[in-house]
Amino acid sequence: MANTTALERYNAAALKTSAEVIRCYSTSFGLACRLLDGPTRARIEAVYALVRVADEVVDGPAAAAGLSAEQVEAMLDALERETETALHTGYSANLVVHAFAVTARATGIGTDLTRPFFASMRADITQREHTPESFSRYVYGSAEVVGLMCVKAFLAGRPTDPAQEEILADGARHLGAAFQKINFLRDLAEDFSTLGRSYFPGIRPGSFTEQDKHRLLDDIDEDLRISLASLPGLPPAPRRAVALAQALFTELALRLRRTPAEELLRARIRVPNGVKLRILARTLSGSTAPETYPKETTP
Repeated sequence: MANTTALERYNAAALKTSAEVIRCYSTSFGLACRLLDGPTRARIEAVYALVRVADEVVDGPAAAAGLSAEQVEAMLDALERETETALHTGYSANLVVHAFAVTARATGIGTDLTRPFFASMRADITQREHTPESFSRYVYGSAEVVGLMCVKAFLAGRPTDPAQEEILADGARHLGAAFQKINFLRDLAEDFSTLGRSYFPGIRPGSFTEQDKHRLLDDIDEDLRISLASLPGLPPAPRRAVALAQALFTELALRLRRTPAEELLRARIRVPNGVKLRILARTLSGSTAPETYPKETTP
């Protein structure tokens, strides 16, 4: 690296830091990222790392360290200010923020996406229940804008047709929404008992029924259907990666549908690693139809 500049070395260190975050926190997303080419993978990892760090400020080690809600909110506000400053200047002393800013400036990610995201993270600090309107705002900011960021990362440097880009953006929003809703459904027990939150409007711990579960999963299935239809418009490597992520979450949704509603209030359902590897093999072979993925009879 003798011929690299100080900024180039710092950029490289920042991107490596973001890559480590995804390895520590996500097996499914990390597995999908491995199907991307190097530059695109680095951009996606930079987006994921900032999203994860913000989420950890709200729900993770900050609270575990004993910070009050007011202190957590102040830290989140500071992270947002640091992110916006870095978007403007191209530099941050926070390596994760720096990697995100470098990626955002190269791909056109701006405050029109980061501000709704931080607004949703901020809602987690104070809001325990949602109305249909606040739920839609929350899902948009916490998940759909992340999908839009990923589309910008996928398409960076490539010629695009505006009409096709609009289809991809719509698919990304629906896929982000599906991922978020699946996670909410999978984490019902923890959200209710540990965090004291009820994300789905009208859903209460003591009255969650099979009808509620299937209604939520029907909505998720529609999100997945719309996002699947947009896959052909993506470049080849991102298409494979997104197809894998979609397949993994489709499998998880199927397992949630097979799991009794009362059990979802006691346990966190997951997809075993062996099943993930079989889905990966099918994705690599070119299969993207969810109904072709192998299913197990036990959750």
